[in-house]
Parts: sequence; structure tokens; C-alpha cells
Amino acid sequence: MTVTQDERRYAVYPSLRDRVAFVSGGATGLGSEFVSAMAAQGVRVGFADIDVAGAERLLDRLSRTDCPKPLFVEADVRDIARLRTAIAEVTDGLGPISILVNNAANDERHDSQAVDEAYWDNAIAVNLKHHFFATQTVVPGMRALGGGSIINLGSVSAHTDFVGLPAYVTAKAGIEGLTRTLARELGPDRIRVNCLIPGWIFTERQLAQFVTPETLAKLDQVQSLKDNITPADVARMVLWLAADDSAMCTGQKWIVDGGWM
Repeated sequence: MTVTQDERRYAVYPSLRDRVAFVSGGATGLGSEFVSAMAAQGVRVGFADIDVAGAERLLDRLSRTDCPKPLFVEADVRDIARLRTAIAEVTDGLGPISILVNNAANDERHDSQAVDEAYWDNAIAVNLKHHFFATQTVVPGMRALGGGSIINLGSVSAHTDFVGLPAYVTAKAGIEGLTRTLARELGPDRIRVNCLIPGWIFTERQLAQFVTPETLAKLDQVQSLKDNITPADVARMVLWLAADDSAMCTGQKWIVDGGWM
């Protein structure tokens, strides 16, 4: 695999090579970084998304490396039947899944007084519901393998002073409870379940829509480390949680927020 000079600064995880991972929301943003980082470690990665154009751009970029080619399956995580078939397609195409990254989300801003039942149900579906059903779908295969790693993406917004997105914050808080109970339930099968909580990550979408001089000033005030957090910073935690290096870590919150919380 092609390794850049900068990447040589960071860890390589031999236990990840040739394992199979499934990433929801893998076409852009944090998800695309997770796909890229795992592929660079020799993981056979399948990912699902509704953004076909974004997925094609990611596949084109990775095709110019000698990483294993990821498998893209178009799927909307709100459609649980389709999510299940997407996971089955990845299993058929790449092999039994031992790494699940429940990443898909939508942090669209919304005023609490404007939220109706349909909006609320949709926000829970895109930010929380699929975490449970994707996990339910992969568990039998992980049991047959003798274990696995499930990584649920939470959010710093559930712990700080964010307003203007109550349904999203509620869903992200729920992910932490789901992580704890599933870690207890699945531990005897050597299936680890952890919650990864990113801070404010400077993805292309965040830079285009939400980053302003005012928000940058706030981050400088609340973060202990003053550098901007990049998707690669979070992806390195995903790699560690997926690898055998974290074999005795489960049911925990792993925070990559520059010291905000």
C-alpha cells in the first residue's frame, strides 16, 4: 500500500489486515475518512450512503492507491430493510463483517418550536435507529467469527451548550445508552461496542455551512488544544477501536474534541 511521509508518523495495525468492515454514511465527511483510513490498513471496506456522486469520487480517489478497493452499496439507513440487504451485499462481496462503524447522521439545524412528529421521527431514524438495527444484523456473523468491534458515532453536542438541534442532540445522547447496554449484552461473545464522540470536526460541509469567525472564536475559548480537529484525527481513533490493540475496551465513550468536554 502507498504510504505518504506524513502517514509514517502514525500506527499500523496488523490485526486489521484482511478484515471486513461496514461503514454507514461512508461517501463524504467523516465517513469517507473512515473508509480511506481502514482501506489503507488493508481492511476490506464496504460502505453505504445515499450520496452516489460522493461515493464515486471517493472510489476514484482510492483507485489511484494500492489499497483494497472498497465496495459501495447505495442505501438509505432510514430504510431498515434496505440497510439489512446492503449489509448482506457487503458480506457476500467481501466476507463476514467483523467491524461495524455506525456513522450516518444529519445534524441539520432546527428550532424546537418548528419540529413536528414527522421531523422528529426522521431525525431519530437517521441519527439513532439504524445503529441498533445494523448491530442486530451483523451480530450473528460476528458471533460466528468469535468476536468483533462495533463503533457508534456520538457527538459532543450531547454534552455541551449546543442549541438549535434538539432532535439530533437527543438521538446522539441515546447512542451512548445504546452503546452501554449492547456492550453488556454482547461482551460474552467477544463483541466490543464503543461510542466515539467527535468534537467540532472541520469537514468540507462544516467549513462551507457552519464555520464562521464567531464559531472559530468559540472553539478557541472552549478547546484546551487550540488546533482545528480534522477527520483524520477521528479516523485514527476508529482504527484503534477496530483493531485488537483495544481488545479489552468496551462500553466506553472515546472523546476526540481537543479537550472541550
